[in-house]
Amino acid sequence: MTAIIPHYGDIEPTMSLVRSLQNQAGDALAEVIVCDDASPIRFPETEGVQLVERRTNGGFGSAVNSGLALVNTKYALVLNSDVEVGRTFVDDLLAAAEPWMPAVVSPQVHSPDGSPQWVGRHFPAVKHQFIEWLTPLARYRDLRTLHEAVGHDTRCVDGVTVCVDWVVGAVMLLPTEEVRALGGFDEGFFMNAEEVDLQRRLRRLGIPSVFVGGVSVQHEGGGSSDPQRRRQWVVDSRLRYARKWGGAAELRASLAAASALNFGVNVLRQLAGRDIDALATLRQELAYLREGSR
Repeated sequence: MTAIIPHYGDIEPTMSLVRSLQNQAGDALAEVIVCDDASPIRFPETEGVQLVERRTNGGFGSAVNSGLALVNTKYALVLNSDVEVGRTFVDDLLAAAEPWMPAVVSPQVHSPDGSPQWVGRHFPAVKHQFIEWLTPLARYRDLRTLHEAVGHDTRCVDGVTVCVDWVVGAVMLLPTEEVRALGGFDEGFFMNAEEVDLQRRLRRLGIPSVFVGGVSVQHEGGGSSDPQRRRQWVVDSRLRYARKWGGAAELRASLAAASALNFGVNVLRQLAGRDIDALATLRQELAYLREGSR
């Protein structure tokens, strides 16, 4: 396989991942490609790394597509730059994945504190995103029923292998030719939902998505961008996905309704002396939806 790492921002996490890949046991990994997505801190020429230097920042899917164009192996391993892998990771993932190939395969992904990041998901539905938008439910985020309600496939736990609707894009083993035949990632998505869209298109060809919980990595996630920008990217991408696959008007109306419910609860919290501006919060949530209409 060939590893593809999109790079943007701090060099050190990407360089650390490159070193870990170059020190892998076994010979399953043929090459490492780093796609510098017009990063303000350019990734340096590095021995043993094929460097792609993009002129414009096109986001995750665009960066991966730039790497896929150079892959000469059967499989492409896409990794976020802030992933940490063990020394036998590549061989372990390949051994777990090969019985399912061609498929999109992801290992278990843990946060630095050891908690799972819910790699396996159900295809997005309006009800999932409506419930996720309801901020009063945040206090119950650890409940299994709420995870299912927002679209997490709770069968995906350590040690389990299971077919799912889709897997998150932090680590994905892809079948190179099948992904190329579909044109790769839709570059209209800047960040978020591009991997869902790809896997839904692959599913039409009978290619499954598989979670292999016997293999794991650690992923920091979300450390290089402002939280409000990240939330706007999520909303923009989900609305684009809904426009492409159906339900955009329903999704926008449902999220607006959820914002109204949030506002009602926040008014009560504000009256109770909590440090919250209910009206400002409502305006911010509705602003995300207006931005997403573009």
